[in-house]
This record gives sequence, C-alpha cells and structure tokens, in this order.
Amino acid sequence: MTTSATQTPSHTSYLNSRPALPVLAQAAVAFAVLVTKWSIRHTTRKELRHLSAEQLNDIGISREEAHYQGTLPFWRP
Repeated sequence: MTTSATQTPSHTSYLNSRPALPVLAQAAVAFAVLVTKWSIRHTTRKELRHLSAEQLNDIGISREEAHYQGTLPFWRP
C-alpha cells in the first residue's frame, strides 16, 4: 500500500501546527541547551590542551594558541 506525499502532512507542517511550549518549558530548554554548550566547550578545551604537536599541526594551530584556547573558561565563546 502506498500513500502519496499530498495525503500525509510533512514533518514541518506538523511541527508548525503544534502549540508553542509554555514559557517555563522554553526557559528550561534554553537552560539545557546552554549547559550542554558549556559542557561540550569544557570537554573540547580540556582535550585541546593534551593534543600532541603533530595533532595540533593537523588542525592548523600552534601550541601557544592551543594553550590559550585550552585555558579559557567554559562560559567564554
């Protein structure tokens, strides 16, 4: 059994037809996104400090730049 694309709504139209999240839920999602960004930033900066000279050369940054980026606090982009 096949259905045509015109008979079933697209995912985008389904999402657009949904009611907006309550304000508190929007704030919770925004906070979760922020904490996730900070966690990823912290982890990648910590790993950057431990890369070898060859690995740093592969990604095109110097040891000094890696040290600088690796010592930035997680909340700074």
